[in-house]
This record gives sequence, C-alpha cells and structure tokens, in this order.
Amino acid sequence: METIAKQSENIVGDTKKYIIDTARRLFSKYSYLGVSMGDIAKKLNITKAALYYHFVGKAEIYEKVLENVFNDLSLSVSQAMNESTTDKKLHKLIKNYLDFGFKEKNLIKALMLKLSPDEHKISKHIARLREQVASLIQPVIEEMMASKKLTEKVDGKILTSMLTGMMDGLLLEYSFLNKKIDSEKVSNQIIALLFQD
Repeated sequence: METIAKQSENIVGDTKKYIIDTARRLFSKYSYLGVSMGDIAKKLNITKAALYYHFVGKAEIYEKVLENVFNDLSLSVSQAMNESTTDKKLHKLIKNYLDFGFKEKNLIKALMLKLSPDEHKISKHIARLREQVASLIQPVIEEMMASKKLTEKVDGKILTSMLTGMMDGLLLEYSFLNKKIDSEKVSNQIIALLFQD
C-alpha cells in the first residue's frame, strides 16, 4: 500500500501536470504575453493563490510548458532514427519536425516572436532547448553530408542551423497565412535544395 506521503506527492504531481497542460493550450492560443496567472487560474477554476502554491509565477509555468513542447518535438525528431537509410532518416526528420510544428503552430509562432525585454531568462531557456533539438538533427545532417561527399565543403553545424531556420520560417509563414503544410512535399523540396547532386 502507498503511504499517505506518496499519495500526496502523486496528487501534487498530477495537479502540476494538469496546470501545465492547461497553460500550454492558453499560451498556444494567446502567447506568453497574452496570458496572465489570473487567466490560467480562471481556466483551471481555482484561485490565483492555489496556482501560486504550485508555481512561483508565470515564467516558471512557461518554462515547464516549453520543456514539454521541446520534449515532444525531440521525441518526434528521434523517431526518424529508426529509418533504414540516411535519405529516409532525413526525410522523416524534416517531415516530423514540420508536422509537429504545424500541430503546435500557435505555440511555435509564439516562440519565434519576440518576448518582452525583461524575459531574457526565458529566451536563454528557449535557446538551450533549441540547441538540444539541433543536437538530434546534426548527426543526420552530417551522415547525409558524408554520403554526398560534402564534408570538406560544408559545415554540419551551419547546415543544421540553416535547416532548422528554414523549417521554422516555413512554419511561421504557413501559420500566418493559415495554410496547411504538405510536409511530404516540403521535405522532398528541402532535401533537393540542400543536397542536390
């Protein structure tokens, strides 16, 4: 049997997860600047004091939301490593990144738009999370470069940055235009552009 302390710990953990999931939807819809602690508490049907019992403030909740988003993105990108060839890995990686980004388009758009100047801690946190995602992508890029014999001409880190920038730009563009992205077609186009023979 679980002890009372363990049960209490599980309840607090479940409550925090529920708060983060709810805040994720709000931040996705209204952006970081468009959501207050009061908005989150109201959506949860709790008092602000109850919300502050679990989190120091909005920035802490947003950081947890970002960690969840980037963990989900990393998982999606990592699924590409199961493919049998380098070409298929890269294609699936790009497709999964775009599909994930489109599904989370409002939150991704909010991440790409500038935060207020006093939110430098969150900006640094986003940069660290993006570096983690890039570290998953770069080995596939370098593998592709080696198979195309481009390793002496091209820097893998720069090419990884170009690829993520290109994908982020496309997601932002499609989000603003409110258009659905054909990730299969776009993936083929990106690979043709970056690795044409």
